[in-house]
Amino acid sequence: QVQLVESGGGSVQAGGSLRLSCAASGDTYSYSDYCMGWFRQAPGKQREGVAFIGYDGSTDYVDSVKGRFTISKDNDKNSLYLQMYNLKPEDTAMYYCAAVTSRYGASLCLRLTYRYWGQGTQVTVSS
Repeated sequence: QVQLVESGGGSVQAGGSLRLSCAASGDTYSYSDYCMGWFRQAPGKQREGVAFIGYDGSTDYVDSVKGRFTISKDNDKNSLYLQMYNLKPEDTAMYYCAAVTSRYGASLCLRLTYRYWGQGTQVTVSS
């Protein structure tokens, strides 16, 4: 079992920045052998995958955040991050980190069903 806890959400104005963190605990001895991702869900909308990182450190993003968001992980700290720049009101959502055991690169990570989920952290962007 892996437990995920997100932090770093908040309220910012459009154009602002936030950095989300996700701390993993539990069965993390093979933390590097995971696909990890950031997902978000806005009220009344379906959850969408935003950014993914493969076991090899490769990354992939949904088109709407390319060039503005950067996903990264620190295997030594069992942590996942999402740096968000130039935030827009449409980025407002609950953000979740998720993980699944896999040795895939990011382009395949986005196709997987994720097993472990955090409780979410709210990001609100005002215009």
